[in-house]
Amino acid sequence: MINRVLIRIKVLQILFACNQNHSKDLAAIENELLTSLKKAYDLYFYLLKLMVDITEWQKQRLDMAKNKYLPTEEELNPNLKLAQNQFIAQLSQNKTFLAYTQENTISWDNNRETIKYLRSAILHSDTYKEYIESDDNSYEADKEFWRKVLKNVICQDETFIEELENMCIYWNDDLDIIETFILKSIRRFEAEKGDDQELLPMFKSEEDKDFAIQLLRFTLLNEDKYNEEINKYLKNWDMERIADMDMVILRTAIAEILNFPTIPINVTMNEYIEIAKVYSTPKSGTFINGILDAMVKNLKAENKLLKK
Repeated sequence: MINRVLIRIKVLQILFACNQNHSKDLAAIENELLTSLKKAYDLYFYLLKLMVDITEWQKQRLDMAKNKYLPTEEELNPNLKLAQNQFIAQLSQNKTFLAYTQENTISWDNNRETIKYLRSAILHSDTYKEYIESDDNSYEADKEFWRKVLKNVICQDETFIEELENMCIYWNDDLDIIETFILKSIRRFEAEKGDDQELLPMFKSEEDKDFAIQLLRFTLLNEDKYNEEINKYLKNWDMERIADMDMVILRTAIAEILNFPTIPINVTMNEYIEIAKVYSTPKSGTFINGILDAMVKNLKAENKLLKK
């Protein structure tokens, strides 16, 4: 699940923090990176659990309303589509989901107000209105409802986003990427697979985990060497006036270009240029592109870079 886009971002964030606090403890830094990646995977399960808990709260509220003194006709005969959503019923019994949430204490018990708040937001949304007014009671319609809710209601809610950031410092920049993984998971669900439906693993392969550790190490251990390389292409730039994040991005990109022969150069360059646009200054993308392009051309001319 944790792809190389997220890995690069996490490595950069850890390296930037090290640059700011002048940390050189490699073991501690590697542990921080793995913790950050693990927390991103936790968020995947927190969002799955969120959907289950909102549905459970809806069931409880309907039962409370039905059993109160002098219930209304609507309370005695409520719309049960959300409470009986077939996709959520399947997810709530999923073996992988139950095992991970129990072993890692994935719970919203300390954030019950968030569950109540989001349930209310959903009930007042156009997505919910369309859902309950539709005659389509299929499993696919139930899946599509939660896909739309996650994309258009939950992950767009500023109050919820702020709450996530308060819950875990590692989640500040994770939601957009993890959201895509949840949407992918929802699309992959099939009713006939029951509680054996596969969820996304933390890493697609051990190779991706190794990529994270090696990228961090190569960048950190060769900082001075890469700074010298970068300095060759600065010309009229003063290294001390370059944004700290730009330097971290350049060093990390160089580490990837020089040490991972199976990753095409254009892939590496495009990834870090896009990251620079988001995580550094408005002009950083152009600056990073210029430095990396000049460096790659020179290395190729010197036959020091054989990959394409």
